[in-house]
Amino acid sequence: MSGPNTSFDPKQVASLDATAVAAAVDSALAGIAAAGDLAALKEARLAHAGDRSPLALANREIGALPPAAKAEAGKRVGEARGRVAAALKERQEALELERDERVLVEESVDVTLPTDRRPLGARHPLTTVMERISDVFVAMGYEIVEGPEVEAEWINFDALNVPPDHPARTMQDTFWVQSNDSGVVLRTHTSPIQLRAMLERDLPIYVAAPGRVFRADDLDATHSPVFHQVEGLAVDRGITMGDLKGTLDHFAEAMFGDGIGTRMRPAYFPFTEPSAEVDLQCFVCRGSSVGDPDRPCRTCGSEGWIEWGGCGMVNPRVLRAAGIDPDEYRGFAFGMGVERTLMFRSGVTDMRDMVEGDARFTLAFGLEA
Repeated sequence: MSGPNTSFDPKQVASLDATAVAAAVDSALAGIAAAGDLAALKEARLAHAGDRSPLALANREIGALPPAAKAEAGKRVGEARGRVAAALKERQEALELERDERVLVEESVDVTLPTDRRPLGARHPLTTVMERISDVFVAMGYEIVEGPEVEAEWINFDALNVPPDHPARTMQDTFWVQSNDSGVVLRTHTSPIQLRAMLERDLPIYVAAPGRVFRADDLDATHSPVFHQVEGLAVDRGITMGDLKGTLDHFAEAMFGDGIGTRMRPAYFPFTEPSAEVDLQCFVCRGSSVGDPDRPCRTCGSEGWIEWGGCGMVNPRVLRAAGIDPDEYRGFAFGMGVERTLMFRSGVTDMRDMVEGDARFTLAFGLEA
């Protein structure tokens, strides 16, 4: 059995010859430098550093060399492959930088260009209605006032002459902050704002109070656990029901059109005496559908009137609770639902549309000021 071939000369393997290795490196460097984009560089990588490239094939030949010859050949081929790999990395980084700079230029967007594709949006109609109501009363000389939504039980009920056994104070109608013994509620009406105005302001008092209120109702087409009211209060010497009627008539005309009036029907509210329900003259048929089967009105049911809110003269007990002498001063108060007013003005039939946040609902009202 013969021993290893120790006289084998690696120069006899053409692919391991120094000249051949140098030529392969020069060819690889030239191909890499000539790659004009990342796709061309990928082809150059396969041709000069892939498994079938000249240097890869030469590297395979090293395994057949005797031990004495492997070191020199391995060093020569390893250095050559290292130079090619470094050239590939450098060219890759340069081409990626060129690509990124080109993309920034070619795909840039001028954000200052005008466009008609951006939706304008809309204000919520409840907001615009409350602002319109506020404008009406400011023009009449009233002051717009606000108050806390988390209210003391005494202000929300007791001081407004709502007795302890009144149904409105039960868990079924009132949101208590902790329990019905906590003495703190989410206000059930905006009347507490009126009481605070009487406690804090000098007489005479003319205020209007739009705001959000809370009651334990299920959400349906005509009810919501969170809704809005606007209440008005006037306390002065010589105030009469006639002043109240004139104020309501002006309010109705401002919101629903010239010639729209109101009427009052006897009612009961703990904080007013006497009290009345306020009906609004139908702003669609203006009463012409009453008794005329050929001209029915869906808005008022051919009755000529629509229920709008409640009103009355401030109960003397409420005045006394606020430290006002009922023998010297009298006042009137009224309250209407803002959602109900919006439904009348704009033909909205389902209260859920106002609270579900569908942009298609608010867009129909636009940017009304």
